[in-house]
Amino acid sequence: MKSILFLCTGNSARSILAECLMNRLGQGRFHAMSAGSLPAGQVNPFARELLDSLEYDTSGLRSKNWNEFAAGADAANIDFVFTVCDSAAAESCPVWPGEPVTAHWGLPDPAAVTGSDAEKRVAFLNTYKALARRIEAFVNLPMDSLDRLALRRATARIGKS
Repeated sequence: MKSILFLCTGNSARSILAECLMNRLGQGRFHAMSAGSLPAGQVNPFARELLDSLEYDTSGLRSKNWNEFAAGADAANIDFVFTVCDSAAAESCPVWPGEPVTAHWGLPDPAAVTGSDAEKRVAFLNTYKALARRIEAFVNLPMDSLDRLALRRATARIGKS
């Protein structure tokens, strides 16, 4: 099983959605986690509402600091690290154990949308759909036949889609 870490500054919306999507679409081939450089301290209520409506188990979701996954005695071996916001991509990241393949999959922040609750729900749904397309493309990559460089290129292309 390959491990994947999704990063976003607040770890309350995009990275949480990506974590849940990957764990569902990866069908036991991938284990996803998420974290942030400046965690918000809670999962965004609109993200949780959307995931609940799509029958995801949200009971264990929490906003986490990326230091929980950085190098050290208790660090997880991470195969892939994907940033899903532009802020996290521009920050100095910790050293990840296992030299993971990294890519930037930036998307607009649905939590930054102003307007009615209905407009915010649409923003979260659109972000979810964009992440779903990328994650579906990723899980369908022929992992066993791609070398590290090919994986890096493929994941970068997915982030631009």
